[in-house]
Amino acid sequence: MPLDKPYQGVPGTTIFDADMSRKGYWLNQFCMSLMKAANRERFKADERAYLDEWAMTEEQKQAVLARDLNRCIALGGNIYFLAKIGATDGKSFQQMAGSMTGMSEDAYRDMMVSGGRSAAWTGKEGSK
Repeated sequence: MPLDKPYQGVPGTTIFDADMSRKGYWLNQFCMSLMKAANRERFKADERAYLDEWAMTEEQKQAVLARDLNRCIALGGNIYFLAKIGATDGKSFQQMAGSMTGMSEDAYRDMMVSGGRSAAWTGKEGSK
């Protein structure tokens, strides 16, 4: 019997709960491996070969290769682990977050300095 999850109805939000943790276990383990310089170098040398060493789904691997962080999150990735991919690519967390909203880094920073997005935000504002 599945647990009641009243939080699943939050528009535009993926909740990282125990089910998502299980779903993304190997994706997140891969990300944590990037904490070691030798693993970052191996990954950068041949991303696909390095990903194939992990028991991730093909969809997870494709999301990593495409650097589609929103898809990685939907597939069980935890943003704090996924940040290791951005760091490996030389990107700041702010750059990563901006890319996930469809906004430029500057527009994202300005939005956050101004108090964040409104509850009515649809994501279309960032594509102007």
